[in-house]
Amino acid sequence: MQISVNGETKTVSDGLTVAALLTHLGVATGRVAVELNRQIVPKAEHGSARLAEGDKVEIVSFVGGG
Repeated sequence: MQISVNGETKTVSDGLTVAALLTHLGVATGRVAVELNRQIVPKAEHGSARLAEGDKVEIVSFVGGG
């Protein structure tokens, strides 16, 4: 199926979860926020939130510094 990740079209397996997508993309899950179709997905739901054809995912990684 095709989804959009940060504005880029990606082809992924059907039924992929947010957590599996992050792993697939090599994104460290420690300091990351995920938005699915303009709704924030709480970290506790990353393992159960399933992606569907045409979903729009935005992934933001937090970076510390000063």
